[in-house]
Amino acid sequence: MVTVNKKEKSVILSGMENRAAPFKQTRKQHLLETAEDYTELIAELLSKQSNVRTCHLAKEMGVSHVTIVKTLKRLARDNYLKRDGVNIILTGKGIKLAALSKKKHQILTQFLLKIGVPKDVAACDVEGIEHHISEITLEAIAKLL
Repeated sequence: MVTVNKKEKSVILSGMENRAAPFKQTRKQHLLETAEDYTELIAELLSKQSNVRTCHLAKEMGVSHVTIVKTLKRLARDNYLKRDGVNIILTGKGIKLAALSKKKHQILTQFLLKIGVPKDVAACDVEGIEHHISEITLEAIAKLL
């Protein structure tokens, strides 16, 4: 039988909280993934064309129209975008998130290509990495480049 005094228990609990921090951060990032992907794509499309509609997003993302509609409702609820009839417009919050996502995407793509990752593999890998990288790590990679 192991006995633990109050001080040791406090250290153990503190260690558990520290261990939990990366898992908590990952769960938080999972919640933002969709918003980052959609705002980045909407901003990219708006830079090339005058409007963005659900059909444009469905085609680009390879998902159904129904999936796009449900996701857009959630993103509108969370103030990343608004709808003007059939057109989709990013809010200030959406524009900011899209810019950050694009920055992460560009830096990580450049980094992976620089270390010899083939372009097609880098394109796939960046889609996952960009959602989970910290600002500190991203800035360190940017400095390295």
